Amino acid sequence: MSGHDYFKKKTVRDVPIDGKTILLRADYNVPLDTSGNIADDYRITSSIPTIKYLVQERGCKVVIISHLGRPKGADPHLSLKLVAGRLQKLIKKPVKFVPACVGDKVSVATKKMAAGEIILLENLRFHSEEEANDEHFARKLAKDSNAQYFVQDGFGVVHRAHASTSAITHFLPSVGGLLLEREYQAIEGAMLHPKQPLTAVLGGAKIADKIELIDRFIDIADHIVIGGAMANTFLQYKGFAVGKSLVEPDEKTVIDKIYQDVAKKVGLDNIDNFLILPSDVAVAQKVDKKQPRKEVEASNVHDQEIILDVGTKSMNRIEKCIGREGTVIWNGPLGYAEILNFAYSSARLALHLAKNPDITSIIGGGDTADFVLGWDKQKGRSFSHVSTGGGASLELMSGKKLPGVEALMK
Repeated sequence: MSGHDYFKKKTVRDVPIDGKTILLRADYNVPLDTSGNIADDYRITSSIPTIKYLVQERGCKVVIISHLGRPKGADPHLSLKLVAGRLQKLIKKPVKFVPACVGDKVSVATKKMAAGEIILLENLRFHSEEEANDEHFARKLAKDSNAQYFVQDGFGVVHRAHASTSAITHFLPSVGGLLLEREYQAIEGAMLHPKQPLTAVLGGAKIADKIELIDRFIDIADHIVIGGAMANTFLQYKGFAVGKSLVEPDEKTVIDKIYQDVAKKVGLDNIDNFLILPSDVAVAQKVDKKQPRKEVEASNVHDQEIILDVGTKSMNRIEKCIGREGTVIWNGPLGYAEILNFAYSSARLALHLAKNPDITSIIGGGDTADFVLGWDKQKGRSFSHVSTGGGASLELMSGKKLPGVEALMK
């Protein structure tokens, strides 16, 4: 990122860890399919550079901790044993799985480790103390793993103050991993020193989730494109009938303020060129795979219809507005992308970014990352940066401090 250093914390490169035992927090909260298999291993592959660096270049013993899903107590369907198998395949090295994350099993296994060995411990969230940021639990994680350093590499969890992101740093010297550093450099670089022009593309459903992000983009962006169900609420605010579409009630005051802020920045006459809403939309009678895609003007949505995607004309305009260079930060799918007929605008945007390598493309995590990783035959390499963190990338883009990063050594 053009010589700027946005990550102001120590990383694995800055500390004397040769031959030491490392407690590594990764984010292996991977999506599972209906049969309980790993649907997408992007988060696992993203953690490999840090593990390889620790094992191959520094001769460390690596004890990995993570969570998976939202278990209530121990749940065999959410065991990380599955992840250990996939990690072993991907990294082409043995990964030993220990079916506990604290206790005797852990301390016996970690005491016996040789240089270069990798162990993955069981799901942290089988213990309620993890999310409670419990000091006693964090102390046990540190002690039973026999670790001398803690490395935070789970970007997807650093916006939470949990035992394995916050309290743990009271018991071990704590630094950032390579993935955490890379996420920071890419996202902060695009927000603070973007290659101009900067276009923000915001989808998803809730304005409340994105309001701080919208505020920040009003300051720094050249254009903001609004899609997803959020666009329905904006269209309704502007007086359009939106049929049975998903809209948020009571957002008038919030949207009033957005339009005031935009007017202040670009003048009343330029509001609709800066804050771009769909002028045509794709509608259906219900949310269903079998529904045909029907495109209509935004002013022509019938009472029984649901808006499920951005239309072709709007996409032509959005592509023209983005152009062939600059920076695009994309957070939130543009339509109901789970259904092929209504993934059109998201796929078109992905293709436009992939085809134009002079665009710095930053894809926010969560649903947007899941979509582009499913779409991209290159597994995300068609874009400048696909984030592994949903909430974390949103909060970092919004300018918030992330507890799991603040806790690391300066």
